Amino acid sequence: MIIIKTEEEVELIRISATLISSALAEIAKVLKPGMTTLDLDKIAAEYIQDHGAVPSFLNYEGYPHHICTSVNDVVVHGMPDHIPLRDGDVISVDIGVIKNEFHGDHAYTFILGDAEQEVIDLVRVTKECLYEGINHAVADSYLTNISSAIQRHAESNGYGVVREYVGHGLGRSMHEHPQVPNFGRRNEGILMKENLVLAIEPMINLGTKDIKVSKDGWTVKTADGKPSVHFEHDVCTKPEHALILSNYTLIEIAEKANTNLNSSYY
Repeated sequence: MIIIKTEEEVELIRISATLISSALAEIAKVLKPGMTTLDLDKIAAEYIQDHGAVPSFLNYEGYPHHICTSVNDVVVHGMPDHIPLRDGDVISVDIGVIKNEFHGDHAYTFILGDAEQEVIDLVRVTKECLYEGINHAVADSYLTNISSAIQRHAESNGYGVVREYVGHGLGRSMHEHPQVPNFGRRNEGILMKENLVLAIEPMINLGTKDIKVSKDGWTVKTADGKPSVHFEHDVCTKPEHALILSNYTLIEIAEKANTNLNSSYY
């Protein structure tokens, strides 16, 4: 069942989404080579708790951490660990929270230091893919127009689009209907109504679209070992445009101020 939200519910989701944006900005302020992803997990956990929210991911289907940290060839669901991050790493940080009974869920990818140009380009194009999709998150439009726009932009740049993991509806549950694939044909399937809240999240690979799941049952990696990038926004459909509920501006300000991070793809 697809649940259309009231204006009041959209505002509550925006509060949760913006809290995540602020938590990601806190990470962006301090992220540097030598830190571990468990350090980031601790920062996020404390920030979420201090702001009266609960981490959505902790204990979700047995997941043991507060956030997901996907480094280099990890597509999504990377588990925080003790391995120090290195100059040139690319890392997606994905956070979910519950506040006022509603979820937020979004992600941002950071580049540490001097990465290869092909990785910098992949980050840029994946972020562009996100906004290409958001441009089609409009009431009375087909949901597959989001999917098609993401796929078209990624593949026109020679990248692989992950099929097995998708965006989703968002509300009182972290994963609601409908699913939002990052590939598809235009003008098919579900016609979106106003105040449908979606987590749109392109997962784009430098090489093949194919993936593999690690023995831990969570960590998803590219099949060819090449880097992957993941961005995610929470959005609400409106008659002429999408209302973005999360806030990358907070993150981008901190990212640009941190000399350990590479924002040259802007």
